Amino acid sequence: MSETAERTLKGHELIADEVRRLPQRPGVYRMFGEGGEVLYVGKAKSLKNRVSNYATLNGHSNRIARMIAETRAMEFVVTDSETEALLLEANLIKSLRPRYNVLLRDDKSFSSILIAKDHAFPQILKHRGRQKRPGEYFGPFASANAVNQGLTTLQKAFLLRSCTDSVFENRERPCLLYQIKRCAAPCTGVVSEAEYADLVSEAITFLRGGSKAVQAELSAGMEKAAEELDFEGAARLRDRIRALALLQESQGINPGSVEEADVFAAYADGGQTCIQAFFFRAGQNLGSKAFFPKADKEETAAAVLQSFIAQFYDGQMPPRTVFISEDIEDQALLADALSVSADRRVEILTPQRGEKRALVKHALMNAREALGRRLADTASQKKLMAALCETLELTGPPSRVECYDNSHLGGTQMVGAMIVSGEEGFEKQKYRKFNIKSEEIAPGDDFGAMREVLTRRFSRLVKESAPGQDDWPSLIVIDGGLGQLSAAKSAMEDQGIRVGPDIEGGEIMLLSIAKARRENTRGERLADRSASAIDQFFAPGRQPFMLPPRSPVLYYLQRLRDEAHRFVIGAQRAKRTKQMVQNPLDAIEGVGASRKKALLHHFGSAKGVSRAKAADLMAVEGISESLAERIYDHFHPGG
Repeated sequence: MSETAERTLKGHELIADEVRRLPQRPGVYRMFGEGGEVLYVGKAKSLKNRVSNYATLNGHSNRIARMIAETRAMEFVVTDSETEALLLEANLIKSLRPRYNVLLRDDKSFSSILIAKDHAFPQILKHRGRQKRPGEYFGPFASANAVNQGLTTLQKAFLLRSCTDSVFENRERPCLLYQIKRCAAPCTGVVSEAEYADLVSEAITFLRGGSKAVQAELSAGMEKAAEELDFEGAARLRDRIRALALLQESQGINPGSVEEADVFAAYADGGQTCIQAFFFRAGQNLGSKAFFPKADKEETAAAVLQSFIAQFYDGQMPPRTVFISEDIEDQALLADALSVSADRRVEILTPQRGEKRALVKHALMNAREALGRRLADTASQKKLMAALCETLELTGPPSRVECYDNSHLGGTQMVGAMIVSGEEGFEKQKYRKFNIKSEEIAPGDDFGAMREVLTRRFSRLVKESAPGQDDWPSLIVIDGGLGQLSAAKSAMEDQGIRVGPDIEGGEIMLLSIAKARRENTRGERLADRSASAIDQFFAPGRQPFMLPPRSPVLYYLQRLRDEAHRFVIGAQRAKRTKQMVQNPLDAIEGVGASRKKALLHHFGSAKGVSRAKAADLMAVEGISESLAERIYDHFHPGG
């Protein structure tokens, strides 16, 4: 396309121009808006045929018509197959989060239990993310509590170690887990490598569904130990059998005919869709979770379900069978795509009768109930946003509210934090923390810290997104008084942000909240930080004001402030804890992970390294004379 055409063509005319050069091949297309933001990502069996549908003026839904009208550019990627296009589409939707696609809001991977096989004595641990580490994975678990309970019980049943490799290599005597019968202590030779391998084999057999075989073997061993009058050994096996029984206890629905499957049921109402998921592995119900994808009101439940499944399994291993509540358009294609990513056959089925159909109906009932509760909460939230709009004299209800707070310890380790509240309450996956980096900020300078946080937030936002997008706030709340408000306003205006109540006209409302100051008996003004103190509000261009004590808006703003305070305190404590446990060797240039490990193995601890002479340090593999001198000088400055 010529530069002149690129500047003038837009909407269906631009799309029609692009169609002329497109091939009859599968691929993925992206549509971009005025500010370069991605509007939509789609896949096609034939790019030319699919994209040509957008070039016509008629026959589109309101959503598609808006998307076409806003399109200012397009990009295309040709793939070898439609299956490859589907996988790429799901990946791009998750990473780019286009406005007109169905979006999986909570896209964090679920936790699994991993028995790692990259060590002679395999470790059992909780794992989240892509399954790259060699080993056996058991999951996904629907909640962190479920995976923690499962991990603890598996340790009791199979006595596998949970310590890291570095801790394992440096143990000289068994730890507390051995004393409470949750580890076999292979680190100190209490069990041999062969005996530990048997424990690992039993655990893997159990996790693969062979619970009866493992239990029968342990029962036989317990009886044999009792016959030989080894009552202590029999008691240990009895405790392991009890732990196995606990793992196999019923957890809600446990259908006998379903060994390994995920169940998804979609229910739509009130312009929203809920997808209820159940996870079954080794015949056990590992829990359930309700999802509420972001989708246009015109999308059908089946269309939302299809896009959801493709995004859900991007980076997550699918089971052998996926049950869904209704047929979807690309059901066979999606099954092929999941089979490619899993490197084995994956089926997507819509059960019509029997136990599996009852399982899907149960999931659908849960989806309907969860959506009903969410719609009720949403209605209450909308009323609250309308009241907030009236109280702050805004031109429209805010769709995204951000609240900021800072924390420090005696002026050091300063941290800023941002929490986000949307139309459906707190959105914790969007929270952010900021380590205050500027050397020009004096210790304990809250105003300077607030200015840096807002500057970093909006300088990045201006570069990455156009005003009016989902990641732009309508209202910003600051924990502080006029000083913090002034610093925040200055930082925003320096980035070209207009501050004011006309949020429908592109302004961002700025508000600060602080405890009201009261006078003591001598007439001196003191800041009252007690729970009974009255909150006072400040906004640019307005006199300070207060809200009625029982006002829902007051309660909402206080909740925002308290949540921001909770989050920033947690971030500041985490930073302090990290610095407290940081190894002194980490601060030495040239000492990486392998050299640090060699030094610790040789001297036993960082304290031992600090006492060593340069000549002793050179005896460690990988430590040269110059590096030895650098390490010695680090611990003995000036000497």
